[in-house]
Amino acid sequence: MAKQFAAIDENRSAFISRQKIFFAGSAANGSRVNISPRSTEHLHVIGPNEVAYLDLTGSGSETAAHARAGGTMTIMLCAFDGPPLILRLYGKAEIAFRGSPAYQTFLDRHYPDGEPLGARQVVTLTVDLVQTSCGYAVPLFDHAGERPILDRWAAAKGEDGLRAYRQEKNVESIDGLPTGFVEA
Repeated sequence: MAKQFAAIDENRSAFISRQKIFFAGSAANGSRVNISPRSTEHLHVIGPNEVAYLDLTGSGSETAAHARAGGTMTIMLCAFDGPPLILRLYGKAEIAFRGSPAYQTFLDRHYPDGEPLGARQVVTLTVDLVQTSCGYAVPLFDHAGERPILDRWAAAKGEDGLRAYRQEKNVESIDGLPTGFVEA
């Protein structure tokens, strides 16, 4: 039932664009595996072997630490409505931190109206394997909308509060691996 592909083709790109949630999983040698659910609002297919997402400020930055340590990353999307399908994108991640030229280039391309509140880094996955599987056991769900809580939290913190929070919470992983994060 599983099929493997060398790249993201038009059909799989269209599938990605229809989804409302994705899961980002990462790990480095000797670290815990981290899996985070994310809204596809900030996920972009850049090319046949590259996807990237704008990562908002959170209580940890495991993906950045795992990428810096040479770990791997998988992005998984599931069809929660319509025909069943699971799509996995395997590869290596690179992080473009807030204030870096790569971060600014990404913002200019995908967010011409300005940086979304609370943004902290761009995670780019260089995809070396695309795999689909049936998804027959994935339950059906209706999308009720996005939660406004993170935006309200970020607005209440303000830019200085977000900067201090990132310095406190986003400098190393739960396993003590450095993320490479330095607030510009």
